[in-house]
Amino acid sequence: MAKFEIREEFYLDDSKFKILSGAVHYFRINPSQWEDTLFNLKAIGFNTVETYIPWNVHEPYEGKFDFHGINDVEKFLEIAKNLGLYVILRPSPYICAEWEFGGLPAWLLKDKEIKLRSSDTKFINKLRNYYEELLSRLIKYQITKDGPVLMMQVENEYGSYGNEKEYLKIIASIMRENGIDVPLFTSDGTWIEALESGSLIEENIFVAGNFGSKSKENCQILKKFISENGKEWPLMCMEYWDGWFNRWGEGVIRRDAIDLAEDVREMLKVGSINLYMFRGGTNFGFMNGCSARGNNDLPQVTSYDYDAVLTEWGNPTDKYYELQKVIKSLYPNIEQLDPRKRILKNLGSYKVDGAVSLMSIISEISEERHTIYTHSMEDLDCNYGYILYRTKIKNYHHDENLKIIDASDRCHIYIDEKFMAVQYKEEIGEEVKFSSKNESISVDILVENLGRVNYGHKLNSSTQRKGIKGGVMINNHFQSGWIQYPLPFSKEMISKIKFEENIVSKVETPMFYRFNVELENIYDTFIDCSKYGKGCIFVNGFNIGRYWSKGPIQYLYLPSGFLKKKNEIIIFETENILIEKLEFNDKPIFSNI
Repeated sequence: MAKFEIREEFYLDDSKFKILSGAVHYFRINPSQWEDTLFNLKAIGFNTVETYIPWNVHEPYEGKFDFHGINDVEKFLEIAKNLGLYVILRPSPYICAEWEFGGLPAWLLKDKEIKLRSSDTKFINKLRNYYEELLSRLIKYQITKDGPVLMMQVENEYGSYGNEKEYLKIIASIMRENGIDVPLFTSDGTWIEALESGSLIEENIFVAGNFGSKSKENCQILKKFISENGKEWPLMCMEYWDGWFNRWGEGVIRRDAIDLAEDVREMLKVGSINLYMFRGGTNFGFMNGCSARGNNDLPQVTSYDYDAVLTEWGNPTDKYYELQKVIKSLYPNIEQLDPRKRILKNLGSYKVDGAVSLMSIISEISEERHTIYTHSMEDLDCNYGYILYRTKIKNYHHDENLKIIDASDRCHIYIDEKFMAVQYKEEIGEEVKFSSKNESISVDILVENLGRVNYGHKLNSSTQRKGIKGGVMINNHFQSGWIQYPLPFSKEMISKIKFEENIVSKVETPMFYRFNVELENIYDTFIDCSKYGKGCIFVNGFNIGRYWSKGPIQYLYLPSGFLKKKNEIIIFETENILIEKLEFNDKPIFSNI
Protein backbone atom coordinates (compact mmCIF):
# COMPACT_ATOMS: atom_id res chain seq x y z
CA MET A 1 0.00 0.00 0.00
CA ALA A 2 1.44 3.37 -1.07
CA LYS A 3 1.81 6.26 1.36
CA PHE A 4 1.36 9.93 0.43
CA GLU A 5 2.47 12.66 2.84
CA ILE A 6 2.74 16.43 2.84
CA ARG A 7 5.87 17.56 4.66
CA GLU A 8 8.31 20.21 3.44
CA GLU A 9 7.75 18.49 0.08
CA PHE A 10 5.24 15.97 -1.20
CA TYR A 11 6.35 12.43 -0.39
CA LEU A 12 5.24 9.19 -1.99
CA ASP A 13 6.51 6.12 -0.11
CA ASP A 14 9.06 8.36 1.65
CA SER A 15 10.49 9.64 -1.65
CA LYS A 16 10.05 13.23 -2.80
CA PHE A 17 7.24 13.49 -5.33
CA LYS A 18 6.56 16.26 -7.81
CA ILE A 19 2.88 16.47 -8.75
CA LEU A 20 2.50 16.93 -12.50
CA SER A 21 -1.25 17.07 -12.94
CA GLY A 22 -3.86 18.06 -15.49
CA ALA A 23 -7.57 18.78 -15.04
CA VAL A 24 -10.00 16.47 -16.86
CA HIS A 25 -13.73 16.65 -16.08
CA TYR A 26 -15.35 13.27 -16.68
CA PHE A 27 -18.79 14.93 -16.80
CA ARG A 28 -17.76 17.00 -19.84
CA ILE A 29 -16.44 14.08 -21.92
CA ASN A 30 -18.22 11.09 -23.43
CA PRO A 31 -17.16 8.01 -21.41
CA SER A 32 -15.86 6.31 -24.56
CA GLN A 33 -13.10 8.95 -24.62
CA TRP A 34 -12.02 8.86 -20.97
CA GLU A 35 -9.23 6.36 -21.56
CA ASP A 36 -7.77 8.16 -24.59
CA THR A 37 -7.82 11.47 -22.73
CA LEU A 38 -6.07 10.05 -19.66
CA PHE A 39 -3.59 8.20 -21.87
CA ASN A 40 -2.66 11.52 -23.50
CA LEU A 41 -2.18 13.04 -20.05
CA LYS A 42 0.24 10.28 -19.14
CA ALA A 43 1.90 10.48 -22.58
CA ILE A 44 2.93 14.10 -22.01
CA GLY A 45 4.80 12.93 -18.92
CA PHE A 46 2.27 13.78 -16.21
CA ASN A 47 1.60 11.52 -13.25
CA THR A 48 -1.74 12.81 -11.88
CA VAL A 49 -5.24 13.76 -13.05
CA GLU A 50 -7.47 16.21 -11.19
CA THR A 51 -11.24 16.46 -11.45
CA TYR A 52 -14.09 18.30 -9.81
CA ILE A 53 -17.19 16.39 -8.74
CA PRO A 54 -20.34 18.49 -9.36
CA TRP A 55 -23.13 18.08 -6.82
CA ASN A 56 -25.90 19.02 -9.29
CA VAL A 57 -24.91 16.21 -11.66
CA HIS A 58 -24.99 13.49 -9.03
CA GLU A 59 -28.09 14.66 -7.14
CA PRO A 60 -30.27 16.23 -9.86
CA TYR A 61 -33.32 16.07 -7.59
CA GLU A 62 -33.13 15.99 -3.81
CA GLY A 63 -32.55 12.43 -2.65
CA LYS A 64 -32.29 11.04 -6.20
CA PHE A 65 -28.72 10.15 -7.15
CA ASP A 66 -27.12 9.47 -10.52
CA PHE A 67 -23.75 7.74 -10.94
CA HIS A 68 -24.36 6.13 -14.33
CA GLY A 69 -23.00 6.75 -17.82
CA ILE A 70 -21.23 10.09 -18.09
CA ASN A 71 -21.70 10.48 -14.31
CA ASP A 72 -19.88 7.23 -13.44
CA VAL A 73 -17.02 8.78 -11.50
CA GLU A 74 -15.95 5.37 -10.18
CA LYS A 75 -15.34 4.07 -13.71
CA PHE A 76 -13.29 7.19 -14.42
CA LEU A 77 -11.16 6.54 -11.33
CA GLU A 78 -10.67 2.91 -12.31
CA ILE A 79 -9.37 3.95 -15.73
CA ALA A 80 -6.95 6.40 -14.14
CA LYS A 81 -5.72 3.71 -11.77
CA ASN A 82 -5.26 1.19 -14.58
CA LEU A 83 -3.16 3.70 -16.50
CA GLY A 84 -0.94 4.29 -13.47
CA LEU A 85 -2.17 7.83 -12.81
CA TYR A 86 -2.70 9.33 -9.37
CA VAL A 87 -5.82 11.42 -8.75
CA ILE A 88 -6.71 14.67 -7.00
CA LEU A 89 -10.43 14.88 -6.23
CA ARG A 90 -12.38 18.08 -5.65
CA PRO A 91 -15.81 17.03 -4.32
CA SER A 92 -16.48 20.41 -2.73
CA PRO A 93 -20.12 21.58 -2.54
CA TYR A 94 -19.23 24.43 -4.91
CA ILE A 95 -16.82 23.98 -7.83
CA CYS A 96 -17.17 27.13 -10.00
CA ALA A 97 -15.69 25.54 -13.17
CA GLU A 98 -17.92 27.66 -15.44
CA TRP A 99 -20.56 25.03 -14.63
CA GLU A 100 -24.24 25.69 -14.00
CA PHE A 101 -24.62 27.34 -10.55
CA GLY A 102 -21.02 26.39 -9.77
CA GLY A 103 -22.15 22.80 -9.27
CA LEU A 104 -24.76 23.63 -6.63
CA PRO A 105 -28.08 21.85 -7.34
CA ALA A 106 -30.84 24.22 -8.41
CA TRP A 107 -33.37 22.48 -6.16
CA LEU A 108 -31.69 24.19 -3.21
CA LEU A 109 -33.38 27.38 -4.42
CA LYS A 110 -36.85 26.06 -3.62
CA ASP A 111 -36.11 27.18 -0.05
CA LYS A 112 -36.18 30.99 -0.19
CA GLU A 113 -34.44 31.26 3.18
CA ILE A 114 -31.48 28.92 2.62
CA LYS A 115 -28.00 30.43 2.87
CA LEU A 116 -25.72 28.69 0.40
CA ARG A 117 -22.04 28.04 1.16
CA SER A 118 -22.53 28.69 4.87
CA SER A 119 -23.05 26.89 8.17
CA ASP A 120 -26.81 27.36 7.77
CA THR A 121 -28.23 24.11 9.17
CA LYS A 122 -30.58 23.69 6.21
CA PHE A 123 -27.70 23.86 3.75
CA ILE A 124 -25.43 21.62 5.81
CA ASN A 125 -28.09 18.94 6.26
CA LYS A 126 -28.63 18.71 2.51
CA LEU A 127 -24.87 18.61 1.93
CA ARG A 128 -24.48 15.91 4.57
CA ASN A 129 -27.05 13.71 2.82
CA TYR A 130 -25.21 14.11 -0.49
CA TYR A 131 -21.80 13.43 1.05
CA GLU A 132 -23.02 10.24 2.71
CA GLU A 133 -23.95 8.92 -0.73
CA LEU A 134 -20.96 10.29 -2.64
CA LEU A 135 -18.12 9.66 -0.21
CA SER A 136 -19.18 6.06 0.41
CA ARG A 137 -18.34 5.50 -3.26
CA LEU A 138 -14.96 7.26 -3.08
CA ILE A 139 -13.47 5.76 0.11
CA LYS A 140 -11.99 2.71 -1.58
CA TYR A 141 -10.14 4.84 -4.15
CA GLN A 142 -8.01 6.64 -1.57
CA ILE A 143 -4.29 5.90 -1.61
CA THR A 144 -4.68 4.79 1.99
CA LYS A 145 -6.88 1.97 0.63
CA ASP A 146 -4.48 1.12 -2.22
CA GLY A 147 -6.32 3.45 -4.60
CA PRO A 148 -5.06 6.35 -6.77
CA VAL A 149 -6.51 9.34 -4.86
CA LEU A 150 -3.79 11.43 -3.18
CA MET A 151 -5.89 14.22 -1.63
CA MET A 152 -9.29 15.89 -1.67
CA GLN A 153 -10.53 19.47 -1.60
CA VAL A 154 -12.67 20.95 1.18
CA GLU A 155 -14.07 24.05 -0.59
CA ASN A 156 -13.16 25.90 -3.75
CA GLU A 157 -11.96 29.51 -3.82
CA TYR A 158 -14.04 30.22 -0.75
CA GLY A 159 -11.77 33.16 0.05
CA SER A 160 -13.23 34.94 -2.97
CA TYR A 161 -16.71 34.49 -1.53
CA GLY A 162 -16.79 34.36 2.27
CA ASN A 163 -14.71 34.02 5.41
CA GLU A 164 -16.82 31.80 7.67
CA LYS A 165 -14.28 29.33 9.05
CA GLU A 166 -16.94 27.37 10.90
CA TYR A 167 -18.48 26.43 7.54
CA LEU A 168 -15.15 25.13 6.25
CA LYS A 169 -14.56 23.18 9.45
CA ILE A 170 -17.97 21.53 9.15
CA ILE A 171 -17.22 20.33 5.60
CA ALA A 172 -13.86 18.91 6.65
CA SER A 173 -15.51 17.22 9.63
CA ILE A 174 -18.23 15.63 7.47
CA MET A 175 -15.57 14.32 5.08
CA ARG A 176 -13.59 12.77 7.94
CA GLU A 177 -16.74 11.29 9.49
CA ASN A 178 -17.47 9.59 6.16
CA GLY A 179 -14.11 7.86 5.94
CA ILE A 180 -11.92 10.33 4.05
CA ASP A 181 -8.42 9.96 5.50
CA VAL A 182 -6.18 11.30 2.72
CA PRO A 183 -4.83 14.86 3.12
CA LEU A 184 -7.40 17.64 2.65
CA PHE A 185 -6.71 20.98 0.97
CA THR A 186 -8.18 24.34 0.04
CA SER A 187 -7.30 26.39 -3.03
CA ASP A 188 -7.67 30.15 -3.45
CA GLY A 189 -6.38 33.08 -5.41
CA THR A 190 -2.97 34.18 -4.20
CA TRP A 191 -3.76 37.44 -2.45
CA ILE A 192 -3.66 37.63 1.30
CA GLU A 193 -7.35 38.33 1.89
CA ALA A 194 -8.40 35.29 -0.16
CA LEU A 195 -5.83 33.00 1.44
CA GLU A 196 -6.75 34.03 4.97
CA SER A 197 -10.51 33.82 4.32
CA GLY A 198 -10.60 30.57 2.37
CA SER A 199 -8.02 28.39 4.12
CA LEU A 200 -7.99 26.15 7.19
CA ILE A 201 -4.26 26.29 7.73
CA GLU A 202 -4.81 26.47 11.47
CA GLU A 203 -6.47 23.04 11.18
CA ASN A 204 -3.40 21.67 9.35
CA ILE A 205 -5.26 21.52 6.02
CA PHE A 206 -2.97 22.07 3.05
CA VAL A 207 -3.15 25.39 1.18
CA ALA A 208 -2.80 25.66 -2.63
CA GLY A 209 -3.04 28.64 -4.97
CA ASN A 210 -4.85 29.32 -8.25
CA PHE A 211 -3.26 31.46 -10.97
CA GLY A 212 -2.06 31.27 -14.57
CA SER A 213 1.08 33.39 -14.87
CA LYS A 214 3.75 35.22 -12.84
CA SER A 215 4.60 32.00 -11.11
CA LYS A 216 7.46 33.32 -8.97
CA GLU A 217 5.48 36.29 -7.69
CA ASN A 218 2.38 34.22 -6.88
CA CYS A 219 4.43 31.50 -5.22
CA GLN A 220 6.24 34.05 -3.08
CA ILE A 221 2.91 35.28 -1.71
CA LEU A 222 1.76 31.70 -1.12
CA LYS A 223 5.03 30.73 0.57
CA LYS A 224 4.94 33.77 2.84
CA PHE A 225 1.38 32.99 3.93
CA ILE A 226 2.27 29.38 4.70
CA SER A 227 5.45 30.19 6.63
CA GLU A 228 3.84 33.00 8.61
CA ASN A 229 1.30 30.46 9.80
CA GLY A 230 4.04 28.18 11.09
CA LYS A 231 3.98 25.60 8.30
CA GLU A 232 6.69 24.25 6.03
CA TRP A 233 4.83 22.92 3.04
CA PRO A 234 5.52 22.52 -0.69
CA LEU A 235 4.10 25.05 -3.12
CA MET A 236 1.39 24.00 -5.53
CA CYS A 237 -0.77 25.78 -8.07
CA MET A 238 -4.03 23.82 -8.06
CA GLU A 239 -5.33 25.68 -11.12
CA TYR A 240 -2.67 26.87 -13.52
CA TRP A 241 -4.89 28.50 -16.13
CA ASP A 242 -3.62 27.57 -19.60
CA GLY A 243 -6.54 29.18 -21.45
CA TRP A 244 -9.92 30.69 -20.68
CA PHE A 245 -13.65 30.19 -21.18
CA ASN A 246 -15.89 31.97 -23.69
CA ARG A 247 -19.26 33.74 -23.54
CA TRP A 248 -22.01 34.17 -26.13
CA GLY A 249 -21.52 37.22 -28.30
CA GLU A 250 -17.82 37.65 -27.51
CA GLY A 251 -14.63 36.66 -29.33
CA VAL A 252 -12.70 33.44 -28.69
CA ILE A 253 -9.89 33.82 -26.14
CA ARG A 254 -6.53 32.27 -27.04
CA ARG A 255 -3.16 31.95 -25.31
CA ASP A 256 0.18 31.50 -27.09
CA ALA A 257 1.61 27.99 -26.72
CA ILE A 258 5.22 28.99 -26.16
CA ASP A 259 4.19 31.66 -23.66
CA LEU A 260 2.32 29.02 -21.65
CA ALA A 261 5.14 26.50 -21.85
CA GLU A 262 7.68 28.96 -20.49
CA ASP A 263 5.34 29.98 -17.66
CA VAL A 264 4.90 26.32 -16.76
CA ARG A 265 8.68 25.86 -16.79
CA GLU A 266 8.97 28.69 -14.30
CA MET A 267 6.27 27.19 -12.09
CA LEU A 268 7.82 23.73 -12.03
CA LYS A 269 11.11 25.16 -10.81
CA VAL A 270 9.43 26.23 -7.58
CA GLY A 271 6.53 23.83 -7.05
CA SER A 272 3.96 21.33 -8.30
CA ILE A 273 1.26 22.06 -10.83
CA ASN A 274 -2.23 21.16 -11.96
CA LEU A 275 -2.95 22.50 -15.44
CA TYR A 276 -6.47 23.86 -15.73
CA MET A 277 -7.61 22.56 -18.18
CA PHE A 278 -5.77 19.63 -19.73
CA ARG A 279 -8.91 18.91 -21.73
CA GLY A 280 -11.94 21.14 -21.27
CA GLY A 281 -14.63 19.16 -23.06
CA THR A 282 -18.25 20.24 -23.55
CA ASN A 283 -21.07 21.72 -21.47
CA PHE A 284 -23.61 19.15 -22.58
CA GLY A 285 -27.30 19.75 -21.94
CA PHE A 286 -28.11 22.94 -20.05
CA MET A 287 -25.00 22.82 -17.85
CA ASN A 288 -23.14 25.90 -19.10
CA GLY A 289 -22.33 28.43 -16.41
CA CYS A 290 -22.80 32.17 -16.42
CA SER A 291 -20.59 35.13 -15.53
CA ALA A 292 -21.82 38.02 -13.42
CA ARG A 293 -20.63 41.48 -14.39
CA GLY A 294 -22.34 44.19 -12.34
CA ASN A 295 -26.07 43.69 -12.81
CA ASN A 296 -25.59 41.70 -16.00
CA ASP A 297 -25.49 37.93 -16.30
CA LEU A 298 -23.36 36.75 -19.23
CA PRO A 299 -24.03 33.09 -20.11
CA GLN A 300 -21.14 30.96 -21.32
CA VAL A 301 -21.07 28.88 -24.49
CA THR A 302 -21.61 25.14 -24.90
CA SER A 303 -18.01 24.46 -25.88
CA TYR A 304 -15.59 24.29 -22.95
CA ASP A 305 -12.60 23.98 -25.24
CA TYR A 306 -10.86 26.50 -22.94
CA ASP A 307 -7.99 26.71 -25.44
CA ALA A 308 -6.64 23.83 -23.35
CA VAL A 309 -3.78 21.40 -23.99
CA LEU A 310 -6.19 19.05 -25.75
CA THR A 311 -9.01 20.40 -27.92
CA GLU A 312 -12.67 20.10 -26.99
CA TRP A 313 -12.69 16.83 -28.97
CA GLY A 314 -9.49 15.51 -27.38
CA ASN A 315 -6.73 16.07 -29.91
CA PRO A 316 -3.31 17.51 -29.00
CA THR A 317 -2.70 21.20 -29.70
CA ASP A 318 0.53 23.15 -30.13
CA LYS A 319 0.45 23.59 -26.35
CA TYR A 320 0.66 19.83 -25.93
CA TYR A 321 3.90 19.52 -27.86
CA GLU A 322 5.49 22.64 -26.34
CA LEU A 323 4.69 21.39 -22.85
CA GLN A 324 6.02 17.96 -23.68
CA LYS A 325 9.36 19.58 -24.61
CA VAL A 326 9.46 21.51 -21.33
CA ILE A 327 8.71 18.41 -19.27
CA LYS A 328 11.44 16.45 -21.05
CA SER A 329 13.98 19.23 -20.56
CA LEU A 330 13.27 19.43 -16.82
CA TYR A 331 12.95 15.67 -16.25
CA PRO A 332 15.08 13.90 -18.89
CA ASN A 333 14.34 10.41 -17.57
CA ILE A 334 10.57 10.80 -17.66
CA GLU A 335 8.64 8.46 -19.97
CA GLN A 336 6.77 10.16 -22.80
CA LEU A 337 4.67 8.65 -25.58
CA ASP A 338 3.01 9.73 -28.79
CA PRO A 339 -0.51 11.00 -28.08
CA ARG A 340 -3.61 9.33 -29.43
CA LYS A 341 -5.59 11.32 -31.99
CA ARG A 342 -9.27 11.21 -32.83
CA ILE A 343 -10.61 11.08 -36.38
CA LEU A 344 -13.29 13.62 -37.25
CA LYS A 345 -15.47 13.29 -40.33
CA ASN A 346 -18.11 15.23 -42.22
CA LEU A 347 -21.03 12.78 -42.00
CA GLY A 348 -22.94 14.47 -44.79
CA SER A 349 -26.19 16.39 -45.14
CA TYR A 350 -29.72 15.20 -44.31
CA LYS A 351 -33.19 16.54 -45.11
CA VAL A 352 -35.75 17.08 -42.40
CA ASP A 353 -38.31 14.28 -42.30
CA GLY A 354 -40.60 15.49 -39.55
CA ALA A 355 -41.54 18.72 -37.80
CA VAL A 356 -44.00 19.86 -35.17
CA SER A 357 -44.63 23.05 -33.22
CA LEU A 358 -44.11 23.13 -29.49
CA MET A 359 -47.55 24.70 -28.98
CA SER A 360 -49.38 21.84 -30.69
CA ILE A 361 -47.90 19.08 -28.52
CA ILE A 362 -47.10 20.88 -25.27
CA SER A 363 -49.80 19.10 -23.24
CA GLU A 364 -48.65 15.71 -24.58
CA ILE A 365 -45.03 16.03 -23.50
CA SER A 366 -45.32 18.15 -20.33
CA GLU A 367 -47.50 17.98 -17.24
CA GLU A 368 -49.87 20.93 -16.87
CA ARG A 369 -49.42 22.87 -13.62
CA HIS A 370 -52.41 25.10 -12.81
CA THR A 371 -51.78 28.04 -10.47
CA ILE A 372 -53.39 31.39 -9.79
CA TYR A 373 -50.18 33.31 -10.47
CA THR A 374 -46.94 32.39 -12.21
CA HIS A 375 -44.43 30.31 -10.28
CA SER A 376 -40.65 30.11 -10.64
CA MET A 377 -39.08 27.17 -12.45
CA GLU A 378 -37.60 25.83 -9.20
CA ASP A 379 -40.99 25.83 -7.48
CA LEU A 380 -42.26 23.64 -10.32
CA ASP A 381 -39.23 21.28 -10.19
CA CYS A 382 -38.10 22.51 -13.61
CA ASN A 383 -34.48 23.21 -12.75
CA TYR A 384 -33.08 23.58 -16.28
CA GLY A 385 -34.21 24.32 -19.81
CA TYR A 386 -37.47 26.13 -20.54
CA ILE A 387 -40.93 26.71 -19.15
CA LEU A 388 -44.08 27.82 -20.98
CA TYR A 389 -46.64 30.04 -19.23
CA ARG A 390 -50.15 30.11 -20.74
CA THR A 391 -53.32 32.08 -20.00
CA LYS A 392 -56.39 33.45 -21.79
CA ILE A 393 -57.87 36.94 -21.56
CA LYS A 394 -61.12 38.56 -22.68
CA ASN A 395 -60.87 40.79 -25.75
CA TYR A 396 -61.93 44.35 -24.95
CA HIS A 397 -61.29 45.33 -28.58
CA HIS A 398 -58.58 47.86 -27.99
CA ASP A 399 -54.81 47.70 -27.83
CA GLU A 400 -53.75 45.51 -24.90
CA ASN A 401 -50.60 46.05 -22.81
CA LEU A 402 -48.51 43.21 -21.39
CA LYS A 403 -45.67 43.59 -18.92
CA ILE A 404 -43.57 40.77 -17.43
CA ILE A 405 -42.44 41.41 -13.84
CA ASP A 406 -39.18 39.96 -12.47
CA ALA A 407 -38.28 37.17 -14.87
CA SER A 408 -35.11 35.29 -15.77
CA ASP A 409 -33.69 34.93 -18.34
CA ARG A 410 -35.13 35.20 -21.88
CA CYS A 411 -38.83 35.54 -22.68
CA HIS A 412 -40.62 34.87 -25.97
CA ILE A 413 -44.13 36.34 -26.06
CA TYR A 414 -46.84 34.85 -28.33
CA ILE A 415 -50.40 36.09 -28.90
CA ASP A 416 -52.81 33.56 -30.39
CA GLU A 417 -49.72 31.42 -31.11
CA LYS A 418 -48.07 34.14 -33.17
CA PHE A 419 -44.74 35.65 -32.19
CA MET A 420 -44.92 39.16 -30.73
CA ALA A 421 -41.61 39.92 -28.99
CA VAL A 422 -38.52 38.55 -27.30
CA GLN A 423 -37.20 40.14 -24.12
CA TYR A 424 -33.86 39.49 -22.47
CA LYS A 425 -32.71 41.06 -19.20
CA GLU A 426 -32.71 44.75 -20.14
CA GLU A 427 -36.08 44.58 -21.94
CA ILE A 428 -37.97 42.47 -19.39
CA GLY A 429 -40.47 44.80 -17.72
CA GLU A 430 -41.10 46.89 -20.82
CA GLU A 431 -44.67 47.00 -22.12
CA VAL A 432 -45.63 44.99 -25.19
CA LYS A 433 -48.73 46.17 -27.09
CA PHE A 434 -50.91 43.68 -28.91
CA SER A 435 -54.41 43.17 -30.28
CA SER A 436 -56.50 40.31 -31.61
CA LYS A 437 -59.71 39.63 -33.51
CA ASN A 438 -60.55 36.67 -31.29
CA GLU A 439 -63.04 37.09 -28.44
CA SER A 440 -60.74 35.04 -26.20
CA ILE A 441 -57.04 35.88 -26.61
CA SER A 442 -54.39 33.23 -25.96
CA VAL A 443 -51.19 34.46 -24.30
CA ASP A 444 -48.07 32.26 -24.18
CA ILE A 445 -44.71 33.18 -22.69
CA LEU A 446 -41.77 30.83 -23.22
CA VAL A 447 -38.96 31.48 -20.71
CA GLU A 448 -35.47 30.04 -21.13
CA ASN A 449 -33.04 29.56 -18.26
CA LEU A 450 -29.74 30.56 -19.89
CA GLY A 451 -27.63 29.23 -17.01
CA ARG A 452 -27.05 30.28 -13.42
CA VAL A 453 -23.97 32.19 -12.32
CA ASN A 454 -21.02 30.06 -11.26
CA TYR A 455 -18.94 32.66 -9.43
CA GLY A 456 -19.40 35.67 -7.20
CA HIS A 457 -21.99 37.38 -5.03
CA LYS A 458 -25.01 36.38 -7.10
CA LEU A 459 -24.90 32.76 -5.92
CA ASN A 460 -27.15 33.78 -3.03
CA SER A 461 -29.18 36.24 -5.09
CA SER A 462 -32.86 35.82 -6.02
CA THR A 463 -31.81 36.50 -9.62
CA GLN A 464 -30.71 32.86 -9.86
CA ARG A 465 -34.28 31.67 -9.47
CA LYS A 466 -35.55 31.29 -13.02
CA GLY A 467 -38.86 31.77 -14.79
CA ILE A 468 -41.49 34.45 -14.09
CA LYS A 469 -41.30 35.23 -10.39
CA GLY A 470 -43.19 38.50 -10.04
CA GLY A 471 -46.09 37.86 -12.39
CA VAL A 472 -47.52 39.22 -15.63
CA MET A 473 -49.48 42.46 -15.84
CA ILE A 474 -52.06 42.82 -18.62
CA ASN A 475 -53.78 46.19 -18.90
CA ASN A 476 -52.31 47.36 -15.58
CA HIS A 477 -53.43 44.46 -13.41
CA PHE A 478 -51.77 41.17 -12.50
CA GLN A 479 -53.24 38.42 -14.62
CA SER A 480 -54.48 35.37 -12.70
CA GLY A 481 -55.21 31.87 -13.92
CA TRP A 482 -52.12 30.27 -15.47
CA ILE A 483 -51.19 26.92 -16.92
CA GLN A 484 -47.47 26.22 -16.69
CA TYR A 485 -45.60 23.59 -18.68
CA PRO A 486 -42.13 22.64 -17.38
CA LEU A 487 -39.75 21.81 -20.25
CA PRO A 488 -36.49 20.38 -18.90
CA PHE A 489 -36.31 18.25 -22.07
CA SER A 490 -35.34 15.02 -20.39
CA LYS A 491 -34.77 11.96 -22.56
CA GLU A 492 -38.22 10.72 -21.55
CA MET A 493 -39.84 14.02 -22.57
CA ILE A 494 -38.12 14.06 -25.95
CA SER A 495 -39.31 10.50 -26.61
CA LYS A 496 -42.95 11.67 -26.33
CA ILE A 497 -42.74 14.04 -29.30
CA LYS A 498 -44.96 12.97 -32.20
CA PHE A 499 -43.87 14.46 -35.51
CA GLU A 500 -45.98 15.43 -38.50
CA GLU A 501 -44.83 14.23 -41.91
CA ASN A 502 -46.10 17.33 -43.74
CA ILE A 503 -43.20 19.73 -43.43
CA VAL A 504 -44.19 23.31 -42.66
CA SER A 505 -43.29 26.21 -44.94
CA LYS A 506 -43.67 28.99 -42.37
CA VAL A 507 -43.08 29.07 -38.62
CA GLU A 508 -44.35 31.48 -35.97
CA THR A 509 -43.73 29.47 -32.82
CA PRO A 510 -40.90 27.26 -31.47
CA MET A 511 -40.45 24.11 -33.51
CA PHE A 512 -39.02 20.62 -33.25
CA TYR A 513 -37.34 19.23 -36.37
CA ARG A 514 -36.50 15.55 -36.76
CA PHE A 515 -33.76 13.96 -38.83
CA ASN A 516 -33.19 10.23 -39.27
CA VAL A 517 -29.49 9.66 -39.82
CA GLU A 518 -28.22 6.25 -40.91
CA LEU A 519 -24.47 5.73 -40.78
CA GLU A 520 -22.26 3.00 -42.18
CA ASN A 521 -19.22 4.25 -40.29
CA ILE A 522 -19.31 6.21 -37.06
CA TYR A 523 -16.90 9.04 -36.28
CA ASP A 524 -16.71 12.18 -34.19
CA THR A 525 -18.22 15.12 -36.04
CA PHE A 526 -19.60 18.65 -35.73
CA ILE A 527 -23.14 19.81 -36.39
CA ASP A 528 -23.12 23.04 -38.42
CA CYS A 529 -25.43 25.49 -36.61
CA SER A 530 -24.47 28.58 -38.62
CA LYS A 531 -27.87 28.79 -40.35
CA TYR A 532 -29.90 28.29 -37.17
CA GLY A 533 -31.11 30.84 -34.64
CA LYS A 534 -31.21 29.59 -31.08
CA GLY A 535 -32.04 26.29 -29.45
CA CYS A 536 -30.60 22.91 -28.58
CA ILE A 537 -30.04 19.55 -30.27
CA PHE A 538 -30.86 16.04 -29.10
CA VAL A 539 -29.01 12.99 -30.42
CA ASN A 540 -30.82 9.76 -29.62
CA GLY A 541 -32.49 11.60 -26.76
CA PHE A 542 -29.28 13.08 -25.31
CA ASN A 543 -29.03 16.87 -25.22
CA ILE A 544 -25.62 17.74 -26.69
CA GLY A 545 -26.06 21.43 -25.86
CA ARG A 546 -27.25 24.87 -26.89
CA TYR A 547 -26.47 26.76 -30.08
CA TRP A 548 -26.99 30.50 -30.66
CA SER A 549 -26.39 32.66 -33.72
CA LYS A 550 -24.69 35.26 -31.49
CA GLY A 551 -21.54 33.10 -31.68
CA PRO A 552 -18.62 32.83 -31.34
CA ILE A 553 -19.25 29.08 -31.70
CA GLN A 554 -21.63 28.10 -34.48
CA TYR A 555 -21.32 24.37 -34.08
CA LEU A 556 -22.05 21.60 -31.62
CA TYR A 557 -19.42 18.91 -31.14
CA LEU A 558 -20.92 15.42 -31.50
CA PRO A 559 -18.75 12.61 -30.05
CA SER A 560 -19.04 9.26 -31.79
CA GLY A 561 -19.98 7.70 -28.45
CA PHE A 562 -23.47 9.24 -28.75
CA LEU A 563 -24.02 7.81 -32.23
CA LYS A 564 -25.09 4.42 -33.56
CA LYS A 565 -26.00 2.98 -36.97
CA LYS A 566 -29.52 4.45 -36.93
CA ASN A 567 -29.92 7.82 -35.21
CA GLU A 568 -32.72 10.20 -34.44
CA ILE A 569 -31.53 13.79 -34.22
CA ILE A 570 -34.00 16.46 -33.06
CA ILE A 571 -33.46 20.22 -33.22
CA PHE A 572 -35.45 22.54 -30.99
CA GLU A 573 -35.45 26.01 -32.59
CA THR A 574 -36.99 29.06 -30.89
CA GLU A 575 -36.28 31.91 -33.33
CA ASN A 576 -38.93 31.16 -36.00
CA ILE A 577 -36.31 29.89 -38.42
CA LEU A 578 -37.40 27.18 -40.84
CA ILE A 579 -34.86 24.36 -40.69
CA GLU A 580 -34.78 22.07 -43.70
CA LYS A 581 -31.33 20.49 -43.47
CA LEU A 582 -28.96 18.99 -40.95
CA GLU A 583 -25.36 19.46 -42.03
CA PHE A 584 -22.24 17.97 -40.50
CA ASN A 585 -18.66 19.19 -40.73
CA ASP A 586 -15.22 17.80 -39.93
CA LYS A 587 -14.11 20.98 -38.17
CA PRO A 588 -15.60 23.55 -35.79
CA ILE A 589 -17.30 26.66 -37.18
CA PHE A 590 -16.93 30.12 -35.66
CA SER A 591 -18.52 33.48 -36.35
CA ASN A 592 -16.43 36.57 -37.04
CA ILE A 593 -16.76 38.57 -33.84
